[in-house]
Amino acid sequence: MAEITNQTSQNKNKRTQCNKKSTRVDLTPMVDLGFILITFFIFTAALTDAKAMNLVLPNDKEIDVTDAVCESCALTFILASNNQLFYYEGKEENALYKTSDYSSTSIRKLIVEKRKRVMNKIGKDNMVLIIKPMGHSNFKNLIDVVDECSISVVKRYYIDELTESENKKIAEISLPIISQ
Repeated sequence: MAEITNQTSQNKNKRTQCNKKSTRVDLTPMVDLGFILITFFIFTAALTDAKAMNLVLPNDKEIDVTDAVCESCALTFILASNNQLFYYEGKEENALYKTSDYSSTSIRKLIVEKRKRVMNKIGKDNMVLIIKPMGHSNFKNLIDVVDECSISVVKRYYIDELTESENKKIAEISLPIISQ
């Protein structure tokens, strides 16, 4: 509530009198209203769940898992250190390694082009993406590739370990050139 009080002041000589009006606002009801609003919004706010990416995890109880992948349907990404991405198509034995970057357009373009080639050859979407992170690769790069799989609606993708021959091939490719 607000109230107005009249005060009269007098000089030493008592010649003039000034009427000074003072206003005072009581803020107690406003504080109560603030707490009521805060509690209302807290109780009525929908608590959001943490959104995470859906990953299909393998069943560890079944060891004999066979998933036949045609040679022309496979695209393999090898995630290396220093934000390097190596990829090849088909089987590892006769693979031609190429490099790319981790930009969303580059990864998406590779996936879309591979899917088109598989659709033209087989007639249905049997593309399989195999992701092989190296031991010293960046976790952010793995998440970027998995995000692109989700965005590009890749139905089958696997996260696998590198073979020894792949490790040797990547080591040969990424050796720094020493100038003499």
